[in-house]
Amino acid sequence: MSSALLIIDFQNAIFNDPPAHQADLVLARINNLISRARQAGMPVVYVQHDEADSPWEKDSATWQFPPAIAPQPGDFVSAKQHSSAFQQSRFQAALAERGITEVFVCGYATEFCIDTNVRQAAALGIKTVVIADAHTTGQRPHLDAPTIIQHHNWVWSCMGQIQVTPHEQLPF
Repeated sequence: MSSALLIIDFQNAIFNDPPAHQADLVLARINNLISRARQAGMPVVYVQHDEADSPWEKDSATWQFPPAIAPQPGDFVSAKQHSSAFQQSRFQAALAERGITEVFVCGYATEFCIDTNVRQAAALGIKTVVIADAHTTGQRPHLDAPTIIQHHNWVWSCMGQIQVTPHEQLPF
């Protein structure tokens, strides 16, 4: 089994006013995870959201990844225009071509793109591990961000084919 660290949509847009919940802390954790993955020889895979007329607009400053976690030469970066990186793209084929059968998932936004991609990867038979404390979201009108994160970690942990693990307990 070949594993990869999968960073979903953790782009500069999440630092807009107001920033995502604990954005700086999650950034530091993702930075640490990238370092650990590289030391373990694990590929780092990035998913980059692209949405016209928004903070996610391609080639804008907010579309870029923060410098601390920016892709390096040889990293795989997959663009997406939908919640799912698998929709209307070669993402699944690109993972298969690289022999990736397990993903460790982190990034933004818990209830949107993280949830969609976690469920899709698991449904496709990709072993899926959500890094419990390395994904975040913004405050929503009906729920605060910590509640959304806690709820989704609980739901995923009840699904059977998805593992939810804090960053310090990962095997790399």
